[in-house]
Amino acid sequence: MSDNSLATVGTDTTGTELVAGESRDFVTMTIHNQMFGIPVLTVQDVLAAQIITRIPRAPPEVAGALNLRGRIVTAIDIRTRLSLPPRPKELGEGMNIVVEHEGELYSLIIDVVGEVLSLPASDYERSPATLDPLWRDISSGVYRLDGQLLIVLDVNRLLNFKKDEAA
Repeated sequence: MSDNSLATVGTDTTGTELVAGESRDFVTMTIHNQMFGIPVLTVQDVLAAQIITRIPRAPPEVAGALNLRGRIVTAIDIRTRLSLPPRPKELGEGMNIVVEHEGELYSLIIDVVGEVLSLPASDYERSPATLDPLWRDISSGVYRLDGQLLIVLDVNRLLNFKKDEAA
């Protein structure tokens, strides 16, 4: 006998089933005045600005590497990854959100870390067709929040540089 009390409202682009009445938690961040979010369970650490060592011949979005408690972490400039202008000096050096991807740690360099939001799965929407194609390719969907769009980043696609190199 199945329990029909939990209605599925769909799936996101990662294949995660969205159930009515459930919520999803996101660490929010602001980059170039746009709010983004990543699932809270993908976040390993949040750091202030770090000393970054440049990596020769790395892709443009790779800002370099940093040392996090004895581990080498690749630092990714999310502004560059999203084809946005460089961070203005008055914003400082930004912050870092550390995530794991394919067994490696990556530090996502962003402008500002926001708060953790718990959002109803039923409010999730697919990325609009009018969203920049690059942003649409690396997002898993959106939430509309009080006149502002929260773009949910898919960390696996965000850090998949092989696809971009093939293009």
